[in-house]
Amino acid sequence: MGYKLKKIISVVGARPNFMKVAPIHRAFQEHKDSFIHLICHTGQHFDTKMSDVFFKELGIPFPTFNLGIGAGSHAEQTGKIIIEMEKILLAEKPDLLMVYGDVNSTMAASIAASKLGIRIAHVEAGLRSFDRKMPEELNRLVTDVLADYLFVTEEKAVENLEREGLNPEKVFFVGNVMIDTLMNSLPLVAKSTVLEGLNLINQKYVLVTFHRPSNVDSFDDLKSLVEFLDGISSQINVVFPIHPRTKFNLEKYCLLEKLNSSILVIDPLGYIDFMSLVKNASLIITDSGGIQEESTFLGVQCITVRNNTERPVTVDIGTNQLVGTDLTSVSVVVSEVLKGREKLGAIPDLWDGNSAKRIVGKISEILNH
Repeated sequence: MGYKLKKIISVVGARPNFMKVAPIHRAFQEHKDSFIHLICHTGQHFDTKMSDVFFKELGIPFPTFNLGIGAGSHAEQTGKIIIEMEKILLAEKPDLLMVYGDVNSTMAASIAASKLGIRIAHVEAGLRSFDRKMPEELNRLVTDVLADYLFVTEEKAVENLEREGLNPEKVFFVGNVMIDTLMNSLPLVAKSTVLEGLNLINQKYVLVTFHRPSNVDSFDDLKSLVEFLDGISSQINVVFPIHPRTKFNLEKYCLLEKLNSSILVIDPLGYIDFMSLVKNASLIITDSGGIQEESTFLGVQCITVRNNTERPVTVDIGTNQLVGTDLTSVSVVVSEVLKGREKLGAIPDLWDGNSAKRIVGKISEILNH
C-alpha cells in the first residue's frame, strides 16, 4: 500500500513546445496509476495568441506552474528561468524533468535540474544545424549533454549524438511527437473555416512565415523580403501570418506599409487554423523548424529560407527544399514549384502518431525498474 506515484514535470516555454507536450500528457493520462504529470510554463512566449490559445485547442490542462518570465535578452530569460525553476524543483522534488525542443526554457530548466541531481529527458534531442550563431543550436548542445534520456525524431539525430560521444544507451529513436499532435488534430483541422474567413481557395495561395533574426532583424534583409513577397503576390495569393518580432521590425523600419496590398498580412493564428492553412497551401515559404516537418507529413511543398536545417530528414525524404537566404535564388525555386515542378516526398520512419506512447512506455520502464 506504500506505493508512491512517480512525479514528472514537463517544462514548456514557447509555441512549438505546446504541440510536443500535448501527446505526452495524453500518454501519461493512460498511466495515472503510475505517474503524476505536471506542466510548468516559463512564460517565455507571453503573447496570448502565441500561448494560451494552444492550451485550449490542444486539450492540455492549464499549467500547474507559470513562471511569468516574459521578454528579455537570451541571458535575462535564461537566468530568470534557472532561478525560478530551481524553486519549483526544490519544492516538488520530481522524479524526472521533461524538456522539449530547443528554446531558452529547455536549456535553462535542464541546467537547474542537473545541478540539483534531478534526471532529465529531452524530447526532440540530437537535432543539429551546425550553426552556432543560432541561439537554438547552443540550447540543443547544452541540453543534450545534461540530459539522461534522449528521445530522437530521425536517424540523423542518432548519428549526431553518437559523433558527439554521448552514451548510445541513453538515446532512443521514437519518432516525432509533433506528428502525433497533427494526426490527432486532423479532424478539427478539416472543420476549420479559416480559408472561407480569409477568402482563400484551396491550393490557390502561398503561405509565408518569417521570424529568424537572420531574415528579419536588419533593414536590408527586410527590404529584400518585402520586394520578394511583392514579386510572389503578382503570381499567386500570399498569406503572411506575421510573427510579433517580424511585425515590430517591419514597423520600426517603416516597411510594413510597403507590402503590396494584395498580400494578406494577418495576426498569428491558433494551431488548428494554422494547420488548415498549411494543409491546403500550394506552397509554404518559411524559416521555421516545425513547419518543415508538418508540411513533409502532409505532402505540401515547402521552401526553407535558411542556409541550414536541423531537420534534414524533411529534405532527404520529405517535400522540403533548403534553398538558402538569397531571395533571388528563392524566387527561382518558387516559380518552378508554382509551374508544377514539385519535389516528391515520403513520410519518415516512425512518424506514425505513436511517438508519445513510445516515450512514456520507455520512461515507465526506466523509472519503475
